[in-house]
Amino acid sequence: QVQLVESGGGLVQAGGSLRLSCTASRRIFSSSAMAWFRQAPGKEREFVGGSSRIGERTLYADSVQGRFAISRVNGKNPLILQMNSLKPEDTGVYYCEAVGADQLSITTEGYDYWGQGTQVTVSS
Repeated sequence: QVQLVESGGGLVQAGGSLRLSCTASRRIFSSSAMAWFRQAPGKEREFVGGSSRIGERTLYADSVQGRFAISRVNGKNPLILQMNSLKPEDTGVYYCEAVGADQLSITTEGYDYWGQGTQVTVSS
């Protein structure tokens, strides 16, 4: 049973913007810290950014700090990743992940649920 669904990926030129959305089942969304990870071909999945359960705390990877923003309004669907000033190195499959507790983690092992991913491609 699919419990997290990502959308919003696509092809964009460097310097452009994309907005990713993640929708989760109500049970998961209301109880979980959630995060975005990404995986480029031949590389390990890496943390992009995350949000506590009701969005009062966010955390970002250094590589996206100041360019990406996660929003989660009052703990309601969807989880948004706004990506600005995109670079070719931001290319990859972006995954939304959730953990069944309010425990924000920067490693994918800290999460219990994840979606199928959405492809983001940034051309130079």
